[in-house]
Amino acid sequence: MSETIRWERGDDSIVVLTLDDPARGANTMNQAYVRSMGAMIDRLEAERDDIAGVIITSAKKSWFAGGDLDRLRAIGPDQAEEAMRQSTEVKAQLRRLETLGCPVVAALNGSALGGGLEIALACHRRIALDDPKLEVGAPEVTLGLLPAGGGVVRTVRLLGLATALTEVLLTGARHRAPAARELGLIDELVPDRDALMTAARTWIHHNPDAAQPWDRPGYRIPGGVPPAQLPAFPANLQKKLKGAPYPAPRAILCAAVEGAQLDIDAAFTVEARYFASLATGQTVKNMIKAFFYDLNTVNKRDVGEVPPVRKVAVLGAGMMGAAIAYVCARAGLDVVLRDVTLEAAARGKAYAEKIVSRRGNAELLDRITPTADLTDLAGADLVIEAVFEDVGLKHRVFAEIEDIVAPHALLCSNTSTLPITLLAEGVRRQNDFIGLHFFSPVDKMPLVEVIPGEKTGDEALRRALAVVGLLRKTPIVVGDSRGFFTSRVIGTFTSEGLAMLAEGVPPASIEQASSQAGYPAPVLQLMDELTLTLPRKIRREYQAALGDSWVAHPADAVMDRMIDEFGRPGRSSGAGFYVYEEGKRAGLWAGLSAFARPDVRVPLEDLKERFLFIEALESVKCLDEGVLNSVPEANVGSILGIGYPGWTGGVLQYVNQYPGGLPGFVDRARELAARYGDRFAPPALLLAKARAGETFE
Repeated sequence: MSETIRWERGDDSIVVLTLDDPARGANTMNQAYVRSMGAMIDRLEAERDDIAGVIITSAKKSWFAGGDLDRLRAIGPDQAEEAMRQSTEVKAQLRRLETLGCPVVAALNGSALGGGLEIALACHRRIALDDPKLEVGAPEVTLGLLPAGGGVVRTVRLLGLATALTEVLLTGARHRAPAARELGLIDELVPDRDALMTAARTWIHHNPDAAQPWDRPGYRIPGGVPPAQLPAFPANLQKKLKGAPYPAPRAILCAAVEGAQLDIDAAFTVEARYFASLATGQTVKNMIKAFFYDLNTVNKRDVGEVPPVRKVAVLGAGMMGAAIAYVCARAGLDVVLRDVTLEAAARGKAYAEKIVSRRGNAELLDRITPTADLTDLAGADLVIEAVFEDVGLKHRVFAEIEDIVAPHALLCSNTSTLPITLLAEGVRRQNDFIGLHFFSPVDKMPLVEVIPGEKTGDEALRRALAVVGLLRKTPIVVGDSRGFFTSRVIGTFTSEGLAMLAEGVPPASIEQASSQAGYPAPVLQLMDELTLTLPRKIRREYQAALGDSWVAHPADAVMDRMIDEFGRPGRSSGAGFYVYEEGKRAGLWAGLSAFARPDVRVPLEDLKERFLFIEALESVKCLDEGVLNSVPEANVGSILGIGYPGWTGGVLQYVNQYPGGLPGFVDRARELAARYGDRFAPPALLLAKARAGETFE
């Protein structure tokens, strides 16, 4: 055995290479793998005349997990040559494997992602278990990278340029086994491990002269590379990115299109050069930190042993309650969806029916019972309240059910702004009361804020975290205060957009700036979706709570005029910053000219950075006040919960990576404060860390 790969040759002269890194729980493309694969290929070439074929399989639950992110993250901005060398070495090994001169089969007993798919693509046949957990794909783009082991070149040659780009490379999609088979990434599905190895051996015996399609005479890329279609690719990508600074999709497109017009070895060189340009950049460092290291830190909490959840009572069958009921049923839980009338509860279940009609899993509908009868909640060991944001209403709802549900039930409120300690005053068992803030649409949004109140017990917190994990969501634990973390911070983003409008900045420029900064929705469009009446209600509650210490914001007057003077509170009423025709957005409202000031000239870079800075500064305050408990939760929560641009690595990583580090960020914040207001003044914690030469870790 080499360091990470076992060699076993059977009586049929077939060599089985088993991927099995003893130092890790999953196989990755680390240096030990590269050395091992090099040694295995040397031996295969030396013994070629006595070998009938090769099967590559894995001893791990996953087949091969991908690249070595520790190694990738360590590549510095001046190490392009080293990045190029690493990519070229891996490609050269796999090229030797696919031109060995005997059939090579990838026997996929688990998921093959990133580098794993690249190894499989270098095999002549890919046979996989028909396992619902097995996935194949090239998710590198989601980490700011491109597949650097030949993945761009081979997917284009296997699937065709358009399919490779739209279904694999630019999306980073993870395909389940049947979908991968239909797409062409997998050739054959089998029911179990024994059948997997039998099928691999059978195919080798029947295909002694196997070769890759691109190594056969007369090969052409499926669909060719029609010159007339080439201009459409960058145009579509530009439309999708909206000017946001994501270099990886652009590099993937260039490598794919350029490589498709070259021979395979030249195409590999092009792929390696684009990889080196990405690997040495800052964006990939940001995205690896957020989407791998920080996300793993947040998701891998040890909650210990907690009582299982069997029956959920969801209180309130509006949009949020109905969606929460759906995700609970999707997780295998029995759900009682309660509203004041059976008709209202049934409408809530219809939300789940609508999702099921699109996605399947009709059997989960049997787990949702709509009701208006309180006695149907008997025995529920989890309660999730999702009624209107009103303290008195929430108190009444919990008072109705506390003696009916199981005596040990976990009591949760899906509130986005109201303090949990205040809401807990409506129940007797305050130690079992906690906030679970879901995000809309609940079936798609991956984040949940978990908010303990002053009297929430440790066991209740652990149980809540276990519930979030059961629902396949990512939890962040935040301190109890008005707005918590996400609502408080996203409020600074939307308010900044309105402040720009108040200054006379053209609304189209405001929308363009927020898109080019990388936000998933332009700020005024987002405000229309949220409606202006809710943030105004929250603003008035804050004002009442703060009294004389309340500081007005430039956005307030815009919000009031839009509601009171123009009667345009948002999309739900059919009129907001945008015009709506038959419910569809039809352009910015011409009446926004009422805010115009022709003499105003604000640099686009200032507009973009005002959005990014105001949320980052508020997040630093949240960390200082204990609303945030950790930097990973800040970064993950900002990206997954409120759409902070992924290229930044999250709100606090954006501060870390700003040119000049924290001192550079402080200098720019002061510059913005001098131009646009004291809200951009750097807070004390940021100043202290900048002076000490520290970062947010």
